[in-house]
Amino acid sequence: MRIALIAHDGKKADMVHFLSGFKDRLLGADIRLFATGTTGSHIERAGFEVEKLMSGPYGGDAQIAAMAAEKKLDLVIFFRDPLDKHPHEPDVQMLMRICDVHNIPLATNLASAKLMFKQITTDFANGE
Repeated sequence: MRIALIAHDGKKADMVHFLSGFKDRLLGADIRLFATGTTGSHIERAGFEVEKLMSGPYGGDAQIAAMAAEKKLDLVIFFRDPLDKHPHEPDVQMLMRICDVHNIPLATNLASAKLMFKQITTDFANGE
């Protein structure tokens, strides 16, 4: 399972808190984590192994979109901050479109991410 993780600045702490709630289940599973640069640094400091790409505004969102288009991802979790402006919004929209085009599950908030992770970690626990 290959999962991309992205969080806008105002949501990075939420991402780390979210992942920490699944830490025991994630560490034992065959899951590879990828993240945009700054988000990845926060995740790494929380004790997770993560492959860091470029920062979102510098092309990280586009890198993740390319991975999705090439079927190199199974899931994208993107904690967006809908109340703030982002200079790389065209890249964000492109990533969301690519996930839709290639049928890559995309969670953009905590509630949907929890549902997806509960299912994934249950499947791994059951050997699926």
